[in-house]
Amino acid sequence: MTSSAWQTGTVTSHDTPSPASGSPFRSGPTDRDQAPQFVLPLVLHLEKTDPPARTDALRAAARAVLTILSDERSLGDGEWAAAMRDWQDARIRKVVRRARGAEWRKAAALDGITVTGEDGAEVRVFPPIPLDGWPKELAKLQVSGTDLDDPEPPAAPDPSGPVLWLNPDVDMSAGKTMAQAGHGAQLAWWELSDTERKAWREAGFPLSVATPGAERWRELTASGLPVVRDAGFTEIAPGPTVVAEGHHRVGVCPRPPHS
Repeated sequence: MTSSAWQTGTVTSHDTPSPASGSPFRSGPTDRDQAPQFVLPLVLHLEKTDPPARTDALRAAARAVLTILSDERSLGDGEWAAAMRDWQDARIRKVVRRARGAEWRKAAALDGITVTGEDGAEVRVFPPIPLDGWPKELAKLQVSGTDLDDPEPPAAPDPSGPVLWLNPDVDMSAGKTMAQAGHGAQLAWWELSDTERKAWREAGFPLSVATPGAERWRELTASGLPVVRDAGFTEIAPGPTVVAEGHHRVGVCPRPPHS
């Protein structure tokens, strides 16, 4: 098992997910292992003097994944659609790297989407690429180094939107955790109908990322909610890392009062 502070998160699913069939993620071997393997690159803007807060970076990474999944260029005959299909036909891999200064400016010039977090964290997501097909501007970016902290305790999760709960028993670097948060957001997305997806997108993809206590985590993993199970290729052993809760609330409007 390799280890890297800004490495990959990987999960596996069997069939093309749909709202009806759910999102069958698993960590065991599948036919998807025989398909050409692709990766979704994400780059965090990380300057030495003003690093983003950890939780804001996690939220921004999750929203970046949702943004590219829902972008018109990723759908139908869009210019990214073939790459997105190839990526989702294999193991769902995401790799997070970091860039500052001129490196960030070069990365920002490549085809992709930059998502800004609530507190200013910037994450740029790019169309999927072959595992060995990194553009030179991204290939030389660091995959290890500085971790992130929250200068103040994160706010309590917003119950009006989905919550991505992180396994409290697994110690992951910021980059690894960003990849896992992206997986959790993707699981929630796959669980939704087209109408719910449209509503979530139009609302700006509100979501929370939080770490529960041990007892609450056990309840979540046994609840039947979507669970990300990492394949164990980097940093951690195979097992659950994220539970996506509250996806059913997406697009649900409060019931009007009786007249």
